[in-house]
Order: sequence, then C-alpha cells, then structure tokens
Amino acid sequence: MPNLPLAELPENNGGQQSTISGRAARALPGIIAGAADLDPAAVLTATVAGASFGYSLGWVVLLCVPVLFSVFAVSSRIGRETKKGLVELVRDHYGKKVALLIALLIVAVNFAMIVGDIVAVSDGFSLITVFPRVYFLALVAFGVWYVLIIGNYQKTTKALGILTLILIAYAIAAYHVTDSFSGLARGIFLPKLQANTAYMMGVVAVFGSLLTPDVIVWQTSSKRGLPEGLAQAHVSESHAGTLVACLISLSAMIAASHLQVADPTRMTPRAASEALGTFGFLGPILFSLGIIGSGLIALPILVASLCFAVAEAFGWKSSLSSEPWEARLFYVMISGTVFLAVFIDFFGINTVKVLYWSQVLAGIVLVPIFAYILLLSNNSRIMQTTNTRFENFWLGCAVLGMFISNAMFFWFEL
Repeated sequence: MPNLPLAELPENNGGQQSTISGRAARALPGIIAGAADLDPAAVLTATVAGASFGYSLGWVVLLCVPVLFSVFAVSSRIGRETKKGLVELVRDHYGKKVALLIALLIVAVNFAMIVGDIVAVSDGFSLITVFPRVYFLALVAFGVWYVLIIGNYQKTTKALGILTLILIAYAIAAYHVTDSFSGLARGIFLPKLQANTAYMMGVVAVFGSLLTPDVIVWQTSSKRGLPEGLAQAHVSESHAGTLVACLISLSAMIAASHLQVADPTRMTPRAASEALGTFGFLGPILFSLGIIGSGLIALPILVASLCFAVAEAFGWKSSLSSEPWEARLFYVMISGTVFLAVFIDFFGINTVKVLYWSQVLAGIVLVPIFAYILLLSNNSRIMQTTNTRFENFWLGCAVLGMFISNAMFFWFEL
C-alpha cells in the first residue's frame, strides 16, 4: 500500500531543524509539490505558449502565484477541517446531481491528462534510448498502477524529486536566450494582447496548466483529517511548490520564445526539447529526464484524484491508506483507469496536442470548481475557519478572470 503523501508526514522537531540540511529536507516536499503541479502537460503548454506568443502570456503565470497560494491553503483546510473531499461536500450540500456533474468534469480533464502524460513519459524514455515509445507505454502504466496499489508513493516521490530538479534547466535556458531584460519585462508586464481565438486559448490553457482540478481534488481528499499541528508545514510546502511551478513554467515560456514552429500545437516532444537548445546535445536528455520525473510524480495524483471524485460522488469508500479489499470499487477504478488510458495510447496520439487541449479543458472546468470552493470555504456551518480577505480576493479574481477568458475564447471560436 502507498503511504500518505509527504505533506502528511510530521516534521522532525529535533535539533536538525536549525541546520541547513534540515531546512533543505523540509523544502523537498515543496519542490515535489511544484513538480506534481508542473507535470508534462504544464511544461509542454508553457512551451507551446512561448513558441506561439513569446513573452506575452507571462502575465498569466504571475497572476497564478497568489491564486495558487490561496487554492492550496483553502482546499487543504477544507479537507482538514471537514474530513471530507471536495466532491463529497458538494454532494452533501448541493445535491448528488451537481456532485456527479463536477465529478464528470474532473474525470474528463484528468483522463485526458493521464492519457497524454503516459505518452509524454514514454516519449521521454524514447528520446533517451532511441527505442519507439510503444515499448514503454505498458511499463509506465504498470509503474503508476504499482505505486498506487502496492508500492510506496512517499519513497517514490523522494527518488523522483531529484529528477524534477532538472527542470530548473529551463531557468538557465531562459537566461541565455534573453537578449534584453528590459524587453523581457515589457513583454510580461506590458504584453501585446491579441483579440483572437489562439491567444485566448493560450490564456485559458496556461491558467488550466497551473490550476488543474486534480491538484484541488488531491488537496482536499488527501488532507482529510490532517492533524492541526501539520498545518503550518503544509502551508510552507505549498508556497514552495507554487514558486517552483510558476518559475519553471515562466522559464519554459521564455526559453521557447525563440522557437520557429508553423503550428505549435502539432509540436513533437523532440521539437519541444529544442527550448533547451542552450545545452546542446544534452538538451533532449535534460528535457526527457525532467518530463519522466514530473510525469511519474503527477500520474499517481491524476489517477487517484479522478477516482476520488467518482467515489465521493457516489458515496463509495475512497482512501489510499485502506487495503484494496476495504475500498474495492475505488481500487478497481484505479486499475480500470490506468488500463483504459494505456489502451488508448497504443493507437498513437499527438502528445503535445492532447496535453495542450487537456489544459484548455482544465481552464474551462476550473470556473465551477472554484465557485464551489468559494461557497464551501466561506460557509461557517461547514468550516471552523473561513477564508481570509486575501484568499477570497484572489479566488474571486480567478473565477471572474477565467470566466471572462472562457467567454472570449468561445466568442472568438464561434
């Protein structure tokens, strides 16, 4: 059985905390949290955005920082205080039909990301070994299944956390491709906004890539009953994860701004790896290792979040700390989801296109999810601690901003 995520483990309160190594050890969960939020879908979405629009979508990443701070704090507090998951709370307070609709939206986004991330990780192995990706699809899927059903998620994320550090290479690449830092600042803070479908799709996709529904469901469902004493440790972890995720996303966007691609949504992973061209022949290797590490951390969360949403909508028992025979339907769903995803992958898909569109869908789905988070977290009959003004302001801005972005995207599309 997998242990609970690193965020749920108690801190060591010994003298080691005062040492640099102790602080570094406590920062690791935050780095891993950032990697989990910045899965292959987010990396490739940032690459597509940079190749398509240069720096002009960087402002979206910056706006996501305070929103992510608020989302992590509020969603984890909901799970900790109510001892229930998000969809379960929606079912209890707004009805089963609404819960089923929310669950269906989450399933659609998560499943698309699972399909795409399995292919992306397999492509990463393919770039390193030169063997076709089809050789790795089943192995990647089995690894995800094993971690969730039999393995140890905590130990796995500790090991893979080292690989995700490779994604910092995007920050180095971004520095080297930037000719003018004043031009970079103007491009981000005074962007050339475009009134067309492609640009608004990019806005929605970047929002969706950093504020994915799976992270919200995971935060509430996996933090059910988290002891109050661990709350501060979790807040620090979430803040570190947010900064890591947003830094790498913005860096990938900047690093990809020099790519010349006729249709970025038809990019191949090898073409996307050219954003790390600064590193020469090591670029594709660094890209692949980063994608493999972040993908293998994110995939168990994506699968578990999808299954949490469905189980909570129907009132089934769902817990990764339970034995399989204690939550049979939950574990059957995990196995079925992984099998179906890898089955679809064998038919061959465009990795970048599937993942980019999955993030567009995530940006659309986030509007009702955020709205219900606001309603639940400010209900004093449900919560012991309601939101701060900071949290309400940024969550409210996120709902309004994404609603307007979605409306403009559909307006231009139609």
